[in-house]
Amino acid sequence: AALDARPDRVARIVFVDSAPLAPGDVIPSGLTPVDGEVPLPDWDDFDDEDLVDLDDPLREAFRRAAVPEPGGVVTGGIELRDDAHRRAVPATVIACEFGESDLRRWVAAGEGFCRELSALDRYDVVELPTGHWPMFTRPEELGAAIAEAAAR
Repeated sequence: AALDARPDRVARIVFVDSAPLAPGDVIPSGLTPVDGEVPLPDWDDFDDEDLVDLDDPLREAFRRAAVPEPGGVVTGGIELRDDAHRRAVPATVIACEFGESDLRRWVAAGEGFCRELSALDRYDVVELPTGHWPMFTRPEELGAAIAEAAAR
C-alpha cells in the first residue's frame, strides 16, 4: 500500500518470503483476531517449512520480542489504486520456503497468491533457503540480499 501511494519515491520493492497482494486481497493467514489483535500463534500451528532453521533458542527470542498484529492486518482487504505506476517499480522476491523455479511455475499457472506478482513489469528472485523468518535464521544473508537488491 505504501508503494501504491508513492510509486515515484520507490526505486525497488523487496518481498521477503512473500509476494505482493492484489487489490482487495487479504493476507492468507487463517488467523483470527482476539480482542482486535493477533498474537504470535503456537509453533504447532505452523507448517514445518515455516520453521526451518528456527531452533528452540531462536523461537524463545522470537516469542519474547513478538508484538501482536492489529486484527485488521489479517482481515481487511488491501486498497490499491495506481496499478500502472505501482507495477512499474522493479521488485525482488527473496524466496525462503520455495525456490525460484517453484515461484515461476506458480506464476505461469496463475496461482492466486501470485496474481499480482505476474502483473508486475519486472521482478527477480533471490533464493535464501530457510524458513519463513530469515531475519532470525539467516540475518546476515538476508541483509546482504536486501542491500544487493537496493543497489540494482
